[in-house]
Amino acid sequence: MRLRRCGRHAMLVELDSLAEVEALHGALLVADLPEVVELVPAATTVLVEVRPGSDGLARVRALVEAADLSHPPDRTPRQVRLPISYDGPDLALVAETAGLSVDEVVALHSGAEYTVAFCGFAPGFGYLVGLPEPLRQARLDNPRTRVPAGSVGIAGEFTGAYPTASPGGWRLIGRTTAILFDAKRCEPALLAPGDHVRFEVAR
Repeated sequence: MRLRRCGRHAMLVELDSLAEVEALHGALLVADLPEVVELVPAATTVLVEVRPGSDGLARVRALVEAADLSHPPDRTPRQVRLPISYDGPDLALVAETAGLSVDEVVALHSGAEYTVAFCGFAPGFGYLVGLPEPLRQARLDNPRTRVPAGSVGIAGEFTGAYPTASPGGWRLIGRTTAILFDAKRCEPALLAPGDHVRFEVAR
C-alpha cells in the first residue's frame, strides 16, 4: 500500500489488486467519517477527498493503515437489475471463442451476479466484476469508432453497459434499455461502486 497526497484536501491510496480496492472502499464507506466528501475507487487506487479545514486526512490515513485488505467489511449492497436483449453483434464470436453455444453464453451471463468495482471511461459506465470464467475474453483487435448507447459488452474480467454512444473495443453481446446516466436526475449515474447487478433477459 502506498499513500500519496493529492493537493491539500485529498489522498490517493495505491493498492496491489482490485480485491484490495474493494476491501478498502468498503471499509471507508462504513466508517464514521463525515468529513469525507468524495470516494473514487479505480482498478488499483482509491481517491479520498475531505472537507477543507478538517483533520479528515489524518483520520483517513489512520483508518487506511488499520484496514483489513483481505476481505471487504459486511454491508448490505444496493441491488440493481438491468433488462437485456442478447442480440449483440459479437455474441456469436463470444460463443465461438468460448466453445459454447449462444444459449449457453446467455445463460452464463444472465445467471451471474456482478459487483460494480469502479466507474470510469464515461459518466455512468460501471466496470462489473463477477463475469464467469468461460466468458472472459480479450477486447476486439479493432475497436469500433461508435458503440450505441445501452450496448452491453465484455472485456477481460469485466462486463458493462455503455451509457452513451462512444468508441469502444469491448465484445458486444446485447443491449439494455436502462438509462445509465441522466444529468437531470438527483443521482445522475444509475450504478455506483459496491452495487450488486443482475442482467434480466428482456421478454
